[in-house]
Amino acid sequence: MSLKKILRTDRSFLPDKGLNVKKSLSFDTVENRFVKWMMERLVYQLMDLKKRVMRPSGLYDVPVDEVLVGRIDRKLFQLKSYLKKPFWKRMGPIRKSVLNMVMQMKPGYRDAFRIYLIINRGLALQGELLKMSVKDVATLYEYWTFLKVGQILRKKYEAVDQSVLLVRQGQLFVDLVQNQRVKQVFRHPQTKEKITLSFQKRTGNLPTVPQKPDIMLEIEKKGKTYSYDYIFDAKYRIDFSREDPGPLEEDINTMHRYRDAHVVKQGGPYERFAFGAYVLFPWQDEDNYEKHPFYQSINKVNIGGLPFLPGSFKLVERLIDRLVESNPEELQEEGILPQGSISYWESQLDEKVLVGSVGHAKDYQRFKRERYFEIQTTRLKGDWQKSTYLALYVTQEVARQTGAENGIQFYGEVVDVEIINQSEGEPTVRLFVDRWETLKETISPVGYGIQHVMLTTKQVLMQAKELPELFMGSGEDVKLWRMLRRLTTKVHTKLDESYVDRARKIQAYQIGHDAVVLDREAGEIQVLHGEEVRQRLPLELLERQPSRVFKVIRGEIFR
Repeated sequence: MSLKKILRTDRSFLPDKGLNVKKSLSFDTVENRFVKWMMERLVYQLMDLKKRVMRPSGLYDVPVDEVLVGRIDRKLFQLKSYLKKPFWKRMGPIRKSVLNMVMQMKPGYRDAFRIYLIINRGLALQGELLKMSVKDVATLYEYWTFLKVGQILRKKYEAVDQSVLLVRQGQLFVDLVQNQRVKQVFRHPQTKEKITLSFQKRTGNLPTVPQKPDIMLEIEKKGKTYSYDYIFDAKYRIDFSREDPGPLEEDINTMHRYRDAHVVKQGGPYERFAFGAYVLFPWQDEDNYEKHPFYQSINKVNIGGLPFLPGSFKLVERLIDRLVESNPEELQEEGILPQGSISYWESQLDEKVLVGSVGHAKDYQRFKRERYFEIQTTRLKGDWQKSTYLALYVTQEVARQTGAENGIQFYGEVVDVEIINQSEGEPTVRLFVDRWETLKETISPVGYGIQHVMLTTKQVLMQAKELPELFMGSGEDVKLWRMLRRLTTKVHTKLDESYVDRARKIQAYQIGHDAVVLDREAGEIQVLHGEEVRQRLPLELLERQPSRVFKVIRGEIFR
């Protein structure tokens, strides 16, 4: 019966069957097809490269490089194995360009496309099969040392940026041009500190003449506005005039020149920013070389020589690991200072700060307005007279009444001290400041407080984030605290009293479920997870080998 007849009838019809639609997830997208096309394209290019290697044009007397052919075959096998998997076999052919935002921006697709471009341009051998400029062995050694040091850093630290591999005019180049700055940038996985490795970095604006060492290693440290720079210079020559071969004396003299010439002026006298300089020379006997005077001089004056060959880079790797992992204080102590610097700095550093507790809103408003702090003399103790700075601790009650922040926010330089004899009661001391300065971040009480007053140093005040951190008095406490702050800012200091000015010792440095305890009675540093003691280190290591203590603690906390 025709459709026209059905429509003319007075009867109504109802369908007795319906279409059954079943939805299914498909990965046969345009982007995935393009990824498959990239793999197929690389297969064709590798097959073409294999033909060229097997039958080099015009080079009939040259034997076939079997090692290279084997590597090409392995890559071909891997790509073909991927293409035979069901996931890729279900993909249809590509029919249009897919250089869309998914391929260029979405993680995964973007990385695959970038890798394909690099490999594709590297395989695009236009004209001659292999073309490279002829270099002398000394120059090649310079190139290799830079690339090898970068490889050593890449094994432990995250690669962030590099300008060694460059894409120019559709081709891939390894670029170590001397008149450009070639560098590799890395980041410490735990401390997030930046490490920069530069090749023949030209340093200008020096008082004498510009300098251009082969390799410059710049290491940034938390809490420092400058980097710690170290020079490595490749010299393809050896001094065989003595029983224990090593670098030439004139090359060691060059290292002295490099370190002394790299100076900078930042609002004061010139300062040397290169902390060490080392000769890299082609020698393989590393074990015996450790007795060489030019190796032992590294620990004494941070200048010397290191053997460096493809199979002999243990000493260089050990040195780089120590430099990157060391605390800034440890690196600073290794520097060679002009005579008289230490005694001068001792008179200038460790400026004392008197922190006073403000318990009444009216007192806080008066102290802020008239720029002073007042306290009874009987409540002062210790060397409060040596205070060159004053800081205000605002209690929770005062913060609630005035709208100020609970903790320490304001400090100032003490310009005058007055003793006021009361007609009734005890005499009081007034410390006047020039003006109130504001800390970058308020020091939070985190469950602690200050009953009356306490002493700390300006350096600790500027770095502290929590109130109990101001308690640290000994060098060991501060050194261990700074070491932990390199790993994480979430270091909580636990004291044996809730009032910091009444505390006697630090019980532990808490980092999540882990804790680090400095036990002076046992003469050790303990690393705990919960209640379990996982590591015990002699306390003397904190002075002799702080980088080792840092590595052990880091290994336990980030295991």
